[in-house]
Amino acid sequence: MIVLILMRFAINRFVKLCVRSSIMPEVRIEEVSRFMRECFQATGVSENDAREHTALLLQADFTGHYSHGLNRVGSTHFGMAGYWAQRAEKQGLIGMAFTNSSPLLVPTRAKEGTLGTNPIAMAAPASGGDSILVDMSTTAVAMGKVEMKIHEGKPLPDGWAMDQNGKMTHDPNVGFKSGRLYPLGGLEETSGYKGYCLSAMNEVFCSTLSGAKASHQRPWGATDPEDPPNLGQMFVAIDPGCFAPGFGDRLADCLSHWRNLPPVDPSLPVLAPGDKERSHFEQTNKRGTIVYEAKQIESCASLAKQLGVKPILTL
Repeated sequence: MIVLILMRFAINRFVKLCVRSSIMPEVRIEEVSRFMRECFQATGVSENDAREHTALLLQADFTGHYSHGLNRVGSTHFGMAGYWAQRAEKQGLIGMAFTNSSPLLVPTRAKEGTLGTNPIAMAAPASGGDSILVDMSTTAVAMGKVEMKIHEGKPLPDGWAMDQNGKMTHDPNVGFKSGRLYPLGGLEETSGYKGYCLSAMNEVFCSTLSGAKASHQRPWGATDPEDPPNLGQMFVAIDPGCFAPGFGDRLADCLSHWRNLPPVDPSLPVLAPGDKERSHFEQTNKRGTIVYEAKQIESCASLAKQLGVKPILTL
């Protein structure tokens, strides 16, 4: 009897996994682009600005960061910080981008959020068409990653989010509702204070210098159109030609050295920063489609009805 029950459990789990994998909608890239543009224009955004912002969000989905792509249509989201850094890199410059955001990061030893995910990004060109891209939040993860766990129906890993009492939670719905994320590094015992300090540094660049609102002055989830976010950004472009000659060659040497380090697992080669995104971009571009979670498409269908635009057509 016990064996029979276990077999039934295994079969049911297998069926659920099969059903789940079969219902993940696939959408042509041009269709995603069309939907984004029409949503923006339906709210009064100019055609040119709609195309620009669509390109920003599509970049995230192209590179596998679905939390920052279609998931962020009609919002005031900054998008991938790396997108802005890469715009400088494509011109042969070292690009850096920073932004502050709503108070989601809970400083070490605190139980309330006061700093933003405050991402930092850097991109630089190397010889032979190679490049490096560093793009990361100063929280353990961006809140969009928590949202994706909700869409996927999966629990949160350790060290991602807290509940409203400041205790670690594995429930993505609780983590999203509380709006409390651990800093990069997680707990104090695992050097979470380093992520806290990086976020604080970002805050100095983005709000203290510019006069924009600090993260703690912008409540999480605020949507009042009469009270815009007024958050701050900083962009930096450095011409490597103003420094020692041979920058591109030296960077290419570093990238090659890192990639050729002996891996712990031969099936998982060592990557240079940006390799994973580059590979995902190439695969997506070759396939011509993007695969989304079913709940993401359902959410977009609701938005389409609200804005009066044609819903996304899946394959």
